[in-house]
Amino acid sequence: MEPLSAHGLPRLSWIDTLYSNFNYNTDGYEGDGTEDGKSQDGSETLPYIDESPTMSPQLCTPQGPDGVMVCPTPPEGLLPGGDIEKGLEMKKLVLSGFLASEEIYINQLEALLLPMRPLKATATTSQPVLTIQQVETIFYKIQDIFEIHKEFYDALLPNIRQWDEKVTVGHLFQKLASQLGVYKAFVDNYKVALETAEKCSQANSQFQKISENLKVKSPKDSKDCTSTVTMEALLYKPIDRVTRSTLVLHDLLKHTPKDHPDFPLLQDALRISQNFLSSINEEIDPRRTAVTTPKGEARQLVKDGFLVEVSESSRKLRHVFLFTDLLLCAKMKKTSVGRHQQYECKWYIPLADLTFQTLDESDSCHSIQVLPEHEIEEMKIKISLLKSEIQKEKKAPKGQNRVERLRKKMNEQESWLLLHSPTIPFRLHNKHGKSYLFLLSSDYERSEWRESIQKLQKKDLQACVLSSVELQVLTSSCFKLRTVHNIPVTSNKDDEETPGLYGFLHVIVHSAKGFKESANLYCTLEVDSYGYFVSKAKTRVFRDTAEPQWNEEFEIELEGSQFLRILCYEKCYDKSMLNKDDNEIVDKIMGKGQVQLDPQTVQSKNWHMDVIEMNGIKVEFSMKFTSRDLSLKRTPSKKQSGVFGVKINVVTKRERSKVPYIVRQCIEEVEKRGIDEVGIYRISGVATDIQALKTAFDTNTKDILVMLSDMDINAIAGTLKLYFRELPEPLLTDRLYPAFMEGISLSDPAAKENCMMHLLRSLPDPNIMTFLTLLEHLKRVAEKEPLNKMSLHNLATVFGPTLLRPSESESTKGQNITSVSDIWSHDVMAQVIPTCTSSAAMCFSLCIVTATAAVQVLLYYLQHPPISFAELKRNTLYFSTDV
Repeated sequence: MEPLSAHGLPRLSWIDTLYSNFNYNTDGYEGDGTEDGKSQDGSETLPYIDESPTMSPQLCTPQGPDGVMVCPTPPEGLLPGGDIEKGLEMKKLVLSGFLASEEIYINQLEALLLPMRPLKATATTSQPVLTIQQVETIFYKIQDIFEIHKEFYDALLPNIRQWDEKVTVGHLFQKLASQLGVYKAFVDNYKVALETAEKCSQANSQFQKISENLKVKSPKDSKDCTSTVTMEALLYKPIDRVTRSTLVLHDLLKHTPKDHPDFPLLQDALRISQNFLSSINEEIDPRRTAVTTPKGEARQLVKDGFLVEVSESSRKLRHVFLFTDLLLCAKMKKTSVGRHQQYECKWYIPLADLTFQTLDESDSCHSIQVLPEHEIEEMKIKISLLKSEIQKEKKAPKGQNRVERLRKKMNEQESWLLLHSPTIPFRLHNKHGKSYLFLLSSDYERSEWRESIQKLQKKDLQACVLSSVELQVLTSSCFKLRTVHNIPVTSNKDDEETPGLYGFLHVIVHSAKGFKESANLYCTLEVDSYGYFVSKAKTRVFRDTAEPQWNEEFEIELEGSQFLRILCYEKCYDKSMLNKDDNEIVDKIMGKGQVQLDPQTVQSKNWHMDVIEMNGIKVEFSMKFTSRDLSLKRTPSKKQSGVFGVKINVVTKRERSKVPYIVRQCIEEVEKRGIDEVGIYRISGVATDIQALKTAFDTNTKDILVMLSDMDINAIAGTLKLYFRELPEPLLTDRLYPAFMEGISLSDPAAKENCMMHLLRSLPDPNIMTFLTLLEHLKRVAEKEPLNKMSLHNLATVFGPTLLRPSESESTKGQNITSVSDIWSHDVMAQVIPTCTSSAAMCFSLCIVTATAAVQVLLYYLQHPPISFAELKRNTLYFSTDV
């Protein structure tokens, strides 16, 4: 057994030196280039925490008698680059450091409990310092948290003392994670506890003296017996602890073999912890590592992140830092190889001088250059293909060099996407009238920044002017203080990190409770994709209620998504509240929250019910996930009496029509009242409404016209899309699918014209008539693009895969690949997809390539001059006079 330190922990090997040079952060480990690991004011460089698990006495770099750092020679066989497995050794080091910090944490909780007992005892006397209610509010759940961690510490300690490769600790962390409900109660009460403590300190000098001089016992092998800490600082420790426990779980998983019994238990504990953190992140007021102002006050970092700024009519990626008294906008300086990265301050605004855009004096933002959506989509396709190439090269014997080149290229493309995708304006002003404009991709994100700034502005802030030296010091400290280290692109993630989900997420938004008064309420749903969040669906407005019951289902496409966000709004019908920045009425955000999309939870066949809590509001929802390959299968209807899942020639023959009734009626209704609707055909309709219309058309309900006139227009658009998607054979037919793929790939314009028109002529008459009817309708929709934001390319993106995606025909299964066209065929997809289960991204890339070709086919016909059925049938070949 290894020798133990004074307080029972194993003395660690030479690797402590190496290990202590790393900082915990949300992206894993990051090398610390500083000499002493301290910021300029002497505080540690770690966000959120005061004592890093790796900076405990057992993990600090040893020092000689003169205080100079000494690096002991590593034992033979453990040298860097050696071939001996160090995973379990590293796991022990992580656990030892964490256990040491647990001892510190328990001592801090004890320091809080020490005054609680006498304060409680005096509360019932004639001269109470605090009332019973005040004591219970300030120290709420501290005793429970102390007991949980004392039990955890006592159980973990023997495992570290008797360490070997068979020791399991996952069950201890799993149990600890399962008790996070106590922390939720603590977090919910945290702000009230702080406010109560502050008021009591102002009203009672005796309590003020107690709260400013709490004594915390030092670790057993420390020279100092106690340290003095304020009550406010100690009350923050539980919030800090959850974050640190989650980071440690990341590290333990990194150094635990996947076949070790601990691995699934640690994974489960991490999942619970991450979900918990997601639910409370916006509720806590993080005390970051701070820098000291000239007046001796601590300037703390509250929030930071990458935002797109519009500067001189062009987009620039900035790193924005929100401190307790100012907002600083910086960019990363270009530095030579081997030099430390540094920030350059572009501008700053004291929070006392910062104002948001006022509606009556806002300037128009029409000068902002917004790229056509098809360019954004094309870049996504390129990124998806690169992901596939990287996965392929990883398996190649000598593919590592190529992988690095591909990663670099993907990073450039993802950065481009991150820069050009955001369109939601966020404008700030200083007192001199100078304005700054950021573009964000998510209303959730805009709301977070606005709320964080407004919360700080409620305090008694004084305007500050920084000298050039002070500004330089503050900007230099940003590199240390930042909590967001890399731009949010997948190329910056570790290979072991989850790639996210690819497919379709079905979400039912049930209801919401907790509103203080009746209002007109609705919800929007956002998911992350390619490093940023986008709005995907919106419920109907539930009018004049405090308990809305939506019960609306949506189908949301996921592209590597890991989170679902729900925002709850109060609808504003006041036309005077028009926001000139985005020409939309400003609706009030009542609450917002997010949940992690855990693959194990959502990929089951059953619905998973969940609740998101936001500002006292609880939104109930259910979700389940369908993988892309399963969701794209065409399933013929067993009943031939309806219209959905029935061949188009059967329906038209029965109806004695050239175009199915459902197609004609949906098109007519969309053109009557939905052609100006923003995002028509792109925004999801309510699934329950679509299902109701589907049933009505299938049963030939007499009230169908009344239903259509009353139904939400997005549901009608969704019904039309569903009809084409559920055809047992695509509108452009299985037989001609490979030929369409060949035709669209032709380079010569004349040859392409002849081929594409000949293929159209080769379709059955009902298919031609229906396709031409839809084609002219989509062109009329695109004419309203300034209002509905739906270009020809956007419409082709929506309908192309639906009209061409082949069915899983029995007659084509099992054929050998004999031509170029077979590369695009469903047979290839059917063969490849089952082998891709280890890489959802690769399957997604394969699907998106075939979808892209389908989009190009439909776009070709949409951009073509009007096509007449009679002319088409009259000519075997078309000859263009333009080429």
